[in-house]
Amino acid sequence: MRVALFITCVNDTLFPGTGQAVVTLLRRLGCDVEFPQAQTCCGQMHVNTGYPEEGRRLARHFVDVFASYDAVVAPSGSCAAMVREQYPRLARTASAGATGSAGPAGVITGALAPADEPRSFAGEVAEMVPKVYDLSEFLIDVLGVTDVGAYFPHRVTYHPTCHSLRGLHLGDRPTRLLREVRGLELVPLPGAEECCGFGGTFAVKNPAISAAMCADKVRNVTSTGAEVLCAADNSCLMHIGGTLKRQRTGVRIMHLAEILAATEATR
Repeated sequence: MRVALFITCVNDTLFPGTGQAVVTLLRRLGCDVEFPQAQTCCGQMHVNTGYPEEGRRLARHFVDVFASYDAVVAPSGSCAAMVREQYPRLARTASAGATGSAGPAGVITGALAPADEPRSFAGEVAEMVPKVYDLSEFLIDVLGVTDVGAYFPHRVTYHPTCHSLRGLHLGDRPTRLLREVRGLELVPLPGAEECCGFGGTFAVKNPAISAAMCADKVRNVTSTGAEVLCAADNSCLMHIGGTLKRQRTGVRIMHLAEILAATEATR
């Protein structure tokens, strides 16, 4: 199976080790993993801040870059949900007369892709969407594995981020994978389904509310006695991790992929 890694902006910029962990893990499981160099942002922040046309152009580019692969795996519930939930809507509302000019913020030019017919773009998106997976979905639903040969002798608690929980409906897939990791003690997180307060631009627009929500989440994390907080989105982990560090809790943050890629040989 020819698999593409969609690294996402946050991981590429701030958490490159997560992408490396995904590649290590999938190759260990027999997948042919490639990293398309032409990939860019999925357009989520553009759409969320009122620039749908710029987001549509990035969606067009995403489809062009990843269309030839059997599967696209993203270590981000947020960005995977963007592709699966928002791209069909963007394709349906695409304007046949769209140009390449930048929006008011000047965030993007039309260099990524030409204007396209809405109907053909919608068809391409419809073919693309079923091939885009969160890592845990790909492992369990496509490869059919829960024991990936991982070893991680630590006490871990798992935070189900909003997009992975409510957008992708990952359910217990991540925790099923964690329970199969040798040496790992998985402890439940009180109030697990409560948002951490990040929400992308929400944290920027509503910093006080965001900080209060994060404080609640950190209080629940520390109550578990866990050494490590795990999630499927580094954006949320970054948000929670900042407060964990400022409070000197000693709790580490780790993406699910990094735990699943760990073995005795890497310890």
